Amino acid sequence: MQLSQSLLDKILRLANEAGKHLARFYQQDVKIQTKSDNTPVTEADLFVSQFLIEKLTALFPDIPVLSEENCNIPFKQRQTWQTYWLIDPLDGTQQFIDRTDQFSVLITLVQNHQPVLGVIHFPILNITYYAMKGFGAFKQSNKEITRLQPRKIDLTKPLKIAVGATTSQEKVRSILTKNLLCKFTVVGSSSLKSGLVAEGTVDCYIRLGKTGEWDTAGSEILLAEINGGIFDPHFQPLTYNQRESLINPNFVMVSDNTQNWASVFQFN
Repeated sequence: MQLSQSLLDKILRLANEAGKHLARFYQQDVKIQTKSDNTPVTEADLFVSQFLIEKLTALFPDIPVLSEENCNIPFKQRQTWQTYWLIDPLDGTQQFIDRTDQFSVLITLVQNHQPVLGVIHFPILNITYYAMKGFGAFKQSNKEITRLQPRKIDLTKPLKIAVGATTSQEKVRSILTKNLLCKFTVVGSSSLKSGLVAEGTVDCYIRLGKTGEWDTAGSEILLAEINGGIFDPHFQPLTYNQRESLINPNFVMVSDNTQNWASVFQFN
């Protein structure tokens, strides 16, 4: 599939439509179930998942869709995919339930195991982060669009770190180089934390806990377009559709991939 502004515009419109559905569910009481992995799923997740699968299939009949809510596709089948859509219809289900407004729609195009187009849309915050390989990374807030720029992190200054909860701070400190100065920002939503890294509000986001490939794929291309990146505890990139499991290892998202991050993080 050819990357183009026309393709990006279609996906931005689709994310916006999905966001309107989420906003509608957000105004009412929704049914909540517990999945086998003990995480919540709402009727909003399931409805928007089906909506996006149908819309993407209608627009691109030859390209498969892998959704968080429809991911039981055998590896034997999906490992043959050269191109596919990877979606999370409601990233931040707990945030949605807790009514923090910090939830999003994630739509990513993956080619040859690499995310090449990603849209992260927050319908209530009215913020959209998006990027496409070779086209740059952008933030749209209300109707104002800003191109996100690469930046250098000065490791002699306190490192600004995004975490998911105040209780995570001690755990995160345990993997930092001794005496490293740092400042924590607590944000519930995983995709919002990645947006804060991309726009430079924080330097990095550390995740010591379970996520799926759909959670990070959009952030992967967003950060790649500003010379940032994501790495695992072995300082290796995350993989997409290359393993039986779709669960990510622990990871760090950074806005500057040129730094010697092995001097900052001591995962052992």
